[in-house]
Amino acid sequence: MFNPSSDDVRRFFCETFRKQRAHEILTPLEAMAADWVRHHPEYHDVLSDVDSALARDYSVDGAQANPFLHLSMHLSIDEQISIDQPRGIRDAATALTLKLDDAHAAQHEIMECLGEMIWTAQRNGTPPDGDAYIEAIKRRLK
Repeated sequence: MFNPSSDDVRRFFCETFRKQRAHEILTPLEAMAADWVRHHPEYHDVLSDVDSALARDYSVDGAQANPFLHLSMHLSIDEQISIDQPRGIRDAATALTLKLDDAHAAQHEIMECLGEMIWTAQRNGTPPDGDAYIEAIKRRLK
């Protein structure tokens, strides 16, 4: 199982951004990441300097959002949708995208639900609850 360190993740996104700007060939995963990077120009400065990206602290105590976590969550949601795991996420994501008429906005809504599910599991010391996650997404359809 692949378990990258935070530095590995930061290098991946920085290198993807570099390759994207240089019009180099991207791997399929890099192409997915590059698409989300395009949607987040506010992260381009951070992604353009790997050394700074590796040194920066994005702890919970800081007031700054972690662009690497955000982009990683986009990729995670893409993967969940592609394999429909947890079961029902593909349909829920499609419905939310249609409702909002914006796939990026829908992903951000789903991201909120994913973050809530992870936070709840960590707080309670329980496994993530996929059914609760899907229900949280469905509530956003109303």
